[in-house]
Amino acid sequence: MLFIEYPKCSTCQKAKKWLDAHGVVYTDRNIKEQNPTEEELRKWQAKSGQPLKKFFNTSGLLYRELGLKEKLDAMSEEEQYRLLASDGMLVKRPLLISGDTVLIGFKEQEWVQKL
Repeated sequence: MLFIEYPKCSTCQKAKKWLDAHGVVYTDRNIKEQNPTEEELRKWQAKSGQPLKKFFNTSGLLYRELGLKEKLDAMSEEEQYRLLASDGMLVKRPLLISGDTVLIGFKEQEWVQKL
């Protein structure tokens, strides 16, 4: 299981505590130091069954600075993947990847169901 986080993110910290409390074994990856690649994002998005938009960290500073709320709909899927792969701070976190399961963000009920 791969746990992708930004260590300073409070939601990521909560998710990590939850994983540890439930004895879930995972490999930790800092999204700032090792940004997801376009290829990884494509694979994860397909497995997640979620629209690509769900992978954007809409509450992030960089998202707002780039004015992506207004620009995203006009961008092609290719452009969106390239943009997400360019900076980990644009990617919603935490991400939990295990086999065919990809969880975006930390929603405890969803994690309980899927794990």
